[in-house]
Amino acid sequence: MLQYVTFLLGKETYGIPILKLSEIIAYQKPTCLPNLPPYIKGVLNLRGRVIPVIDLRERFHMDSKNYDQQTVIMIIDINGMTMSLIVDGVSDVVSLHVSDIKPKPYFSSSIKTDFIEGMGLQDDRFIILLNVDKFLSDYELLEIHKMTNAA
Repeated sequence: MLQYVTFLLGKETYGIPILKLSEIIAYQKPTCLPNLPPYIKGVLNLRGRVIPVIDLRERFHMDSKNYDQQTVIMIIDINGMTMSLIVDGVSDVVSLHVSDIKPKPYFSSSIKTDFIEGMGLQDDRFIILLNVDKFLSDYELLEIHKMTNAA
């Protein structure tokens, strides 16, 4: 059994491996820094640590949405770096058998889907399973690392 923390973006349910999640906090406005890509909203001070904040809706080229009382920030590990994701809301923890995970859909090579690990099937609905280590390119990770060390 594999365990995933599920969360919402719009009407879709996504999941990340539970071992990648450090904590979930209520939304708080990040400190904006200049010259950031639009999907990086700034940084948070989390117990003295500078944590980059990624709006997952914008990273996935979805329509923006006003942050509300359901909006949360998930503190996760991406390639050994602590980062945070703004999501519409957290659902729950689900356990999936390997047989419940279907391959990701195939699209043309011009559509970036390498961050999708697969499609979890539970109660006749799909959970889009994400590989958080593939959210950002090596170049983006390096730029974020430089940014947070300069902050």
